[in-house]
Amino acid sequence: MNPHSERGDATPVVSTRADFPANSGSRLERLIFNNRLWIVAVCLVLTALLGYQATKSHVSASYERMMPQSSPFIRNYLDNIDSLRSLGNSVRVVVENRNGSIYDPQYLKVLREVNDRIYLLPGVDRAFVKSLWMPVVRWTEVTEAGFQGGPVMPDDYDGSAASLAKLRQNVARAGITGSLVGDDLRSSTIFVPLLDRYADTGQPFDARALHDSLEQIRHDFAHDGIDIHVIGFAELVGDLIHGLMEVAVYFAAAAAIAMAVIYGYTRCARSTALVIGCSLVAVVWQLGIVRLLGVDLDPYSILVPFLIFAIGVSHGAQKMNGIMQDIGRGTHRYVAARYTFRRLFLAGLTALLADAVGFAVLMLIDIPVIRGLAVAASVGVAVLIFTNLVFLPVMLSYTGVSAAAAARSLHAAAGRHLLATLLVPFTRRAPACVAVLVAGALMAGGLLVGEHLKIGDLDPGAPELRANSRYNLDNAYVTSHYRLSTDQFAVIVKTPPGGVNDYRTLMEMDNLEQILRDVSGVQTTMSISGVSRRNTAAGFEGDPRWMTISRDPFVSTDAVNNAYVANPELVNGARSVAPVIAFLADHKAKTLEQVVNAVEGFAAQHDTAKLQFLPAAGSAGIEAATNIAVEKANRTMLLLVYAAVIALCFVTFRNWRAVVVAVVPLALTSILCEALMVALGIGVKVATLPVTALGVGIGVDYALYLVSVQLALQRRGATLEAAYREALGFTGKVIALIGVTLAAAVVTWAWSPIKFQADMGILLTFMFVWNMVGALILIPALSHFLLNRASAKRTTCAHALAK
Repeated sequence: MNPHSERGDATPVVSTRADFPANSGSRLERLIFNNRLWIVAVCLVLTALLGYQATKSHVSASYERMMPQSSPFIRNYLDNIDSLRSLGNSVRVVVENRNGSIYDPQYLKVLREVNDRIYLLPGVDRAFVKSLWMPVVRWTEVTEAGFQGGPVMPDDYDGSAASLAKLRQNVARAGITGSLVGDDLRSSTIFVPLLDRYADTGQPFDARALHDSLEQIRHDFAHDGIDIHVIGFAELVGDLIHGLMEVAVYFAAAAAIAMAVIYGYTRCARSTALVIGCSLVAVVWQLGIVRLLGVDLDPYSILVPFLIFAIGVSHGAQKMNGIMQDIGRGTHRYVAARYTFRRLFLAGLTALLADAVGFAVLMLIDIPVIRGLAVAASVGVAVLIFTNLVFLPVMLSYTGVSAAAAARSLHAAAGRHLLATLLVPFTRRAPACVAVLVAGALMAGGLLVGEHLKIGDLDPGAPELRANSRYNLDNAYVTSHYRLSTDQFAVIVKTPPGGVNDYRTLMEMDNLEQILRDVSGVQTTMSISGVSRRNTAAGFEGDPRWMTISRDPFVSTDAVNNAYVANPELVNGARSVAPVIAFLADHKAKTLEQVVNAVEGFAAQHDTAKLQFLPAAGSAGIEAATNIAVEKANRTMLLLVYAAVIALCFVTFRNWRAVVVAVVPLALTSILCEALMVALGIGVKVATLPVTALGVGIGVDYALYLVSVQLALQRRGATLEAAYREALGFTGKVIALIGVTLAAAVVTWAWSPIKFQADMGILLTFMFVWNMVGALILIPALSHFLLNRASAKRTTCAHALAK
């Protein structure tokens, strides 16, 4: 031991392990480092076992998992789901004849084959499938002898000119042009409602399996002038899952970039491999544990493994840097590992606990996919406590670092590095004032811009995918060739059994339709009320004067019953539930908000004990419920995350001024991130809601490591400038390194074919960079005003960090 060579934190240089007292340090430190072989053995066994479980992981998605389960809208829908089969999870398959019209024998032959293949797919609710070839699609007319009708596709269809003419007449009589038949008569739709669970096994519906089956059908039939367009939740999820398989490529690229940058900084292969390796081990453990918990990955949580990797690299690099500096001073690698554990374990543990709490707060949001993300992220952070705070220092105590890397690290830590030249001046009055004023201006500007942050989708189609994706091109085709939009907002009209037949009920439904048609963004409406009007007129020789709702209960009941035969999706068998369906031009947040306001205003005035207007069903109705839940959760989540971070920072620092210094840079990044979302046209929805919590979780690591060392040195008597200079050398330069490394890694996501992954990449890059900049510039600037007298509280750095 050389007693005359000490670090600024009072840890003596110990050149041989024999000179190091085995009983020094905390009980936890002794437990870990006196049982290193057991730690390594346990980690290897767990990695093998959990790695095996991780190989069984698969990506899936469920329509119900996207719904806010406690929403009144969703409860209304689920309570009446058996009566609303056509308004739940469904896909639309549009078969187009590029070289002619639908009245072509070859086209109709292909349509029939496609229809039959789809009809037999597992998970299809066959009773409600609609197409030209399904007998449930019927025409009706009134004649001198009364009503007559039949299936649109003639029973004796044989492909002849006569049967084609009859089909053309039936399509016109059924009034399905614009809904099941394209406006240009060049395409027709197969409407495919889906079950929530398979009838034979009871297992949840697999959207990916249906997507693959539909893609196989597209591959088999989309040729020789036939094109097939598919839209719907299952198709969208399938596209997302297949696109997200490329995440593995981006993950590998990110890991390679991180490894290259860290190696370029350290020039030490063994320590670089250990930092990357332990972070990857954490990912393996996380995937294995999540699999054991029975939680499947979905398109919205598939990015969590990378976030765990990023947080692991951040903590691992700090441990590696501390050990390199001690070895550079001549300390034995085993002792250096214990010193670094002693100095940084508390800061690292607090940071990871803040991450875990931040992610756990997401579980308060009553949307299953976000809760699944929260579980996956919380498990990953808990794993990092062991893999990167315990296992990595133990492994580095065996391997150490190269002598050249240690020498370079020691030279940089001496305060002669570029970062010290650039950043130490911010501990002085004039630069600190400039930094704080600029931060204040950015915060004010960010708050003003952030006021325009929108909830929900801001673009037509599927914003999760690129505008030129196959799905969005299919959606654009359907929207432009059909009058009835796929964005349906359904109001559930509920009465006692038989109540839908009542004159007052039908009139109130009619009034609601009129109000909805006047709302901007509503294309048209449909309900049993409008159909019964036409049926009433048909019962009186088609006289337009009878195009009304009759007060005579026999007439109104007869009109509803006739409507039920051709449109069973518009009323249930008990005549107690009937939807009023609004077809929307899009599902943008503003459109949905206007429809919700109109429906709720109408219900408030017209609901009675026996007649209720309940929102909402249909794809747009469920999305409206999701938007309401997201808007409610957004600020609550943010407040809870910051409350948790502030509490943990206070426990660590025991100084409210230090808490302010650590948290203000995080708050600035959150505010600017919301402003960036406004600038990029990104709304807050299921895919983007967790971004802020993730950003706070990553950024708090930087603040805790830097402020912990700085404050401990100040309490020991160092001036703010000297304390910050040494903190920069010890942890600050690694913060800069990791911020740049992770930003360079995730910016590659901007080229992903999955738009929401590209958006996440841009937002995470921004947060990595701004959290780093905020920590390195604002912490010394704020410290000048709040922590300049911290040196008055004297205690040793080692005690302050290990306490």
